[in-house]
Amino acid sequence: MDKSYFLEIAHYNIWANHIVHNWLHEISDEQWSQKIVSSFDSIGATALHLAGAERIWLDRLRAVEKPVWLPNKMQPVRTETLGEWSRASEGLIDFISNVDPSTLEEILSFKRINGDPVQMKIYHVFAHVFNHSTYHRGQLLMMLRQVGYEKVSGTDMLVYFRK
Repeated sequence: MDKSYFLEIAHYNIWANHIVHNWLHEISDEQWSQKIVSSFDSIGATALHLAGAERIWLDRLRAVEKPVWLPNKMQPVRTETLGEWSRASEGLIDFISNVDPSTLEEILSFKRINGDPVQMKIYHVFAHVFNHSTYHRGQLLMMLRQVGYEKVSGTDMLVYFRK
């Protein structure tokens, strides 16, 4: 497994998140919290889920004794949510930059939020985290259109690679 691949994907994640964060800063408070039928009931809740997911995976990778699940700790306040999300994304790049490539095949043991024990290869964790973020960024794009925000653009990896 090649560490440079995951580092490139981590940089793509930051790039795409930056675009989405710009959109989220432009919408009104009403649009941020408007109820929408989706995996989560608002843009704010979806953004908090993304921030929480990137953060808890980073905590698990760093072997934090009690990883934080942000949606249980805070409300989807825009500035705080986007700040936590940015810090988690940057932390993932830092972690991958400093990881020993020989550990990518090693097993990470952790507990899910519900307490169930799980084991995954470290490179599987990286793949999951970035795929998960891409999935929910796509939902945010759709949700933004539903609340009337029209300035969305592409965050596809193809666009990133072409820049």
